[in-house]
Amino acid sequence: MSEPAFYGADELDAVVARMARQVHGLVEDPARLLVVGILRRGAPLADRLCAHLRESWRVGRIERLDLEIKRYADDLTVLFPETRLRESAQAQAADFAGRCVLLVDDVLYEGHSLLRAVRLLADRGATTVRTAVLVDRGCARLPVKADVAGLRLDVAPLQIVDVHVPPYETEFEIRINRREPRDVSRP
Repeated sequence: MSEPAFYGADELDAVVARMARQVHGLVEDPARLLVVGILRRGAPLADRLCAHLRESWRVGRIERLDLEIKRYADDLTVLFPETRLRESAQAQAADFAGRCVLLVDDVLYEGHSLLRAVRLLADRGATTVRTAVLVDRGCARLPVKADVAGLRLDVAPLQIVDVHVPPYETEFEIRINRREPRDVSRP
């Protein structure tokens, strides 16, 4: 049996609009902004933020690209022991020097993904790196914080914040699921 949605599409659309207003206040020069989505679900969230920002700034385009980072601390079935980052050809060719970069992800949990991405962007010459997440679980283990957090959800360690974002899922929603504890006595 599937858990009901904790937040639905209408509520989350309002959250993303509020996040865009917060980003608007953080960016001094919209012409220097580069929005980077962390694949998978950070990318369509970045697109949603960009749509709101284009409307508020009355600009036709905001530069966008994506980074692929593998760790997924919330879902132990796909957990990688090390945070892996892969740049697309577009990201490898991008000039970050002197840019204000907005890094977008779905959930800030332990902080590994954001820290790895921020380090890459700083090493590649970004003048400013701002972070935006739809959900901050409030328990990062690394010195990482979100400059813009749509929601803060303090959930138990065995709960998973499951963000559904089209095109990866049909509905834009957040569900809270329970992860079963691992039996350490089994091989």
